[in-house]
Amino acid sequence: MFPTALTKGYRAFLDSRFPEERRRFKELATSQAPEVLIISCCDSRVAPEAIFDAGPGELFVIRNVANIVPVYETGGDYHGTSAAIEFAVVGLKVKHIVVLGHATCGGIKAYANKAEPLSPGNFIGKWTSLVAPAEAKAGDSSAPDYLTRLEHAMVSQSMENLLTFPFVKEPVEAGQLSIHGAHFGVANGVLLVRNPETGDFAPAIDAVGRAIRPSDTISCN
Repeated sequence: MFPTALTKGYRAFLDSRFPEERRRFKELATSQAPEVLIISCCDSRVAPEAIFDAGPGELFVIRNVANIVPVYETGGDYHGTSAAIEFAVVGLKVKHIVVLGHATCGGIKAYANKAEPLSPGNFIGKWTSLVAPAEAKAGDSSAPDYLTRLEHAMVSQSMENLLTFPFVKEPVEAGQLSIHGAHFGVANGVLLVRNPETGDFAPAIDAVGRAIRPSDTISCN
């Protein structure tokens, strides 16, 4: 049987959202023109469309373990993340790329703790080995906030790796494409944005420079 939760969700979609956005979906059937590419972790708790309250067609999203962007290279046969980046930048000509990390990232934790393989293929271990260059940015591995700093460092490393792609570097240098880093707090809902000059992460700000934070009235029970 198809998952019941999905059929219920689809029914709710048909009863509410689809009728309200029917014209939008009809337009999207022939083309898409998102301005933002989000590279996020595939963790089920971190959904970019929900975090940024985005409608259909507004975001082009790539999700993988630990929001990793590999360094540009043309060897091998399979480059899922690189292929999606290529399509977003060259095909769709997005104007922004956001690397979105998050708190309590399992991929980052698996790398830091040198976790045992989950299967003989050790696909997670091989993929998260790409976190290695970020270690130097994270500092003392014995510090209590090390995993958070490694999550931040991986966002920064992925941003650097994006610039190894010629088709990314060229529009960035021409002022046609911007790269951003961010980190989402799963438990508290806080979105931190990376300062391009200092590399530090601080709460996102609105159009007039005020920090955007979850309401103090919101509590978790």
